[in-house]
Amino acid sequence: MVAVKEMPYSEKYAIVLGNTKLDDTLSFVKKTLGGEAVIELQSIWGERAKPIPKDASDEEKYEIAYDNWIWKVSNAWNFVRKKLGEAGFEQFVRVAVEGLKRKGSRAASLLGVVRTFSSGFAFTMISKKMAYLWQWLSPFSVSELSRERAVFNVPRCKVLDYPDCEAVCTDGCQRIYPMWMAEQFKVKMETDRQGKSCTITLTPL
Repeated sequence: MVAVKEMPYSEKYAIVLGNTKLDDTLSFVKKTLGGEAVIELQSIWGERAKPIPKDASDEEKYEIAYDNWIWKVSNAWNFVRKKLGEAGFEQFVRVAVEGLKRKGSRAASLLGVVRTFSSGFAFTMISKKMAYLWQWLSPFSVSELSRERAVFNVPRCKVLDYPDCEAVCTDGCQRIYPMWMAEQFKVKMETDRQGKSCTITLTPL
């Protein structure tokens, strides 16, 4: 196994809390379906929003925030698909990818410079970065990390422990993330899911 710096729960909490805002999703819903649809979606979100106690530990805060995030994102994606169909959802996928690219623009600029000198080193850099950043999503280990390949082993995906979250796996991890990685970081991302476990393999494009 490859040693990976562990992300503290305080940082996991901060990341998931930021992702819970879903600003791009709300903007897309308003643009395509109108203000009433935004109110309808927010009403669905409010049905099971859990407050986060200020005196809770960072781990407890992270778990509650994660529960809120998974409820909001799964219902948002189902909402968009139900209202707009597959063609409309494809537009939403594009919006999601562009949102990730905005967040990763600084890293992409740095990697672009590094890639001009060594594509292998640039790939190692982004693999290490993802090995750290993706820890907020689910526990995993890294069995290989070189200039040619990185392998992430997810023994039990945290996302799939929640009901009605199949789309978060199939549309998020298996479609949106690979599109983002390829377009912004020139990295091919392949997923091999077995039940609730998964192997993610990164290779340079």
